[in-house]
Amino acid sequence: MVLRILVTGSQGQLGQCLQDVVLKNNSSIEFVFLSSSDLDITNTDQLENAFQTENFDFCVNCAAYTAVDVAEENQELAFKVNAEGVKNIAEVCKKHNTTLIHISTDFVFDGKNRTPYKETNTTTPINIYGESKLTGEIFLQDILDRYFIIRTSWLYSEYGHNFVKTMLRLFKEKDALNVVDDQIGSPTYAGDLAKFIYYIISSQSTNYGVYHFSNLGETSWFGFAKKIKELSKLHVKIIPIASSEFPTKAVRPNYSVLSTKKVEETFSYGLINWENSLQNMLAI
Repeated sequence: MVLRILVTGSQGQLGQCLQDVVLKNNSSIEFVFLSSSDLDITNTDQLENAFQTENFDFCVNCAAYTAVDVAEENQELAFKVNAEGVKNIAEVCKKHNTTLIHISTDFVFDGKNRTPYKETNTTTPINIYGESKLTGEIFLQDILDRYFIIRTSWLYSEYGHNFVKTMLRLFKEKDALNVVDDQIGSPTYAGDLAKFIYYIISSQSTNYGVYHFSNLGETSWFGFAKKIKELSKLHVKIIPIASSEFPTKAVRPNYSVLSTKKVEETFSYGLINWENSLQNMLAI
């Protein structure tokens, strides 16, 4: 029997990378990719119609409200998409016996750790975006038994808006650039996460639960920028600064490195160092 998969939010970074993975694998698995304009996860009628026309084995929810700073002033929309929208998807998945793969974030943690966060660590978000994503996780787990919640961090790719693309643009526009050096995390190439999601689907895994996925290693935004500069061979002065010198509406965790041991051990899945993945992405 051919597996059928629904992907929501297909025009985001991860959704586009997942489309690339499917094409490269010449997959016999049937994927239906729907953008947020094709399918609004806050609209229960649209969701029900999508599931009634097809019988999906998996749903991959890439749809999210990700404007971290804007969320502080637009709390209602952040919770509508990241919490209520996820609840809607979970309910329709339960009704139609579909396994849900949901993408979450390192921002469910407060950043007070100094060792990588495990899936079992206490979740205490410090901004509206993190709160809305955690609420979505809780709704999902209350409704479904068959789910994968994948928390990831510092996502970037050749698609959409992300730190790497912003740096490459600014390197060409400026002679010097201030970059925060006291927030530590693990950059994650969306293409690598897409491959892992494809692996879960193609292997028809039943190892349900919460997982942390990122590339290996850790750095600051300053360290990340330095590596982008090195690999892109662009000439610009990068100056390390404290978060206090670059105030934002939303507070960020100072440390949000995720422990990936559960993914590596449960799936016998090998992960790639963030510097190697960045080099691979920039070579595309």
